[in-house]
Amino acid sequence: MCVCGKKYVTKAKKVVAYLLFTTQCATIFAMKGIIITNQYDHSTTQSKKVLRMTCELEQLGVEVTVLSACQAMAYLHQGNTTCPVDADFVLYFDKDKYNAQMLEQCGLRLFNSSSATELCDDKMLTHIALANCGIPMPTTISAPLCYVAGSQPSKEFLQKVEQTLGFPLVAKQCFGSFGEQVYLVNNREELLQTYTKLMAVPHIYQQFVAESRGKDMRVIVIGNKVVCGMIRYSDSDFRSNIERGGRATSVQVPQDIANMCEQASKVLGLDYCGIDVLLGEQPTICEVNSNAMFAAMESVTGVNVAKAYAQHIVNSVKNSK
Repeated sequence: MCVCGKKYVTKAKKVVAYLLFTTQCATIFAMKGIIITNQYDHSTTQSKKVLRMTCELEQLGVEVTVLSACQAMAYLHQGNTTCPVDADFVLYFDKDKYNAQMLEQCGLRLFNSSSATELCDDKMLTHIALANCGIPMPTTISAPLCYVAGSQPSKEFLQKVEQTLGFPLVAKQCFGSFGEQVYLVNNREELLQTYTKLMAVPHIYQQFVAESRGKDMRVIVIGNKVVCGMIRYSDSDFRSNIERGGRATSVQVPQDIANMCEQASKVLGLDYCGIDVLLGEQPTICEVNSNAMFAAMESVTGVNVAKAYAQHIVNSVKNSK
């Protein structure tokens, strides 16, 4: 064979090799997903969560791109929603309901959906959505929002809170994570101080479950099925959050609590959540977290939560096509 012929054979082999390589890549990455993170959250826990989900999704053949909220910010232009990204799905690790809704308007499938994220982000909306569904919850009172500067606290409202809930009671800002913006109120003076401080902020007052002081159960639910659970403890705080120094042990979730959590997940329209259950005489749902961290849960229980969530995402996207 002449030298020229050898060159053509070599070139042909390279082309075939390239075509085989691209075909293999197409097979490996059969789906495209985007993970959207909060623009300002650079915490270690969030970074680990993104890494775990990226790894598990890639194992299932998903090409993953991680973007900050600003990099994936949809906007309105000439009366239409404009989207800067394209993928088979979005794993939404943010709480911006506006961007979430616009991404969905552009046809993107979000995990969790914008409506589910919005309901869980606002603690009072969570309780309202779960009301009248046979789901036990602590007695809860929504504080009237004050938007008039210089207003004095309403004695009528404070009396209603005291008479309905007694002391101690729990005050919570409607927006907050990791047990922050949650206060134990022990008497009338502390109630006045708390309400004065929070008057201009959406917040609620709740029944304090003494049996669950410094203890609760965190339950992970994926695809409306309980995956695992742990008991969280704190010896120094009425809150049991791991982020506030609490510790945890694995637990087999009792069937009555599992049924309650699965029902709550369905009502709120969630793909994934972490549900906090107060362990009183009757277990009650305290909060539902649509973007619950799972590092501690995986460590304590040995359950691969990230893999279970990734598999749910892939199956959901495939079944929708």
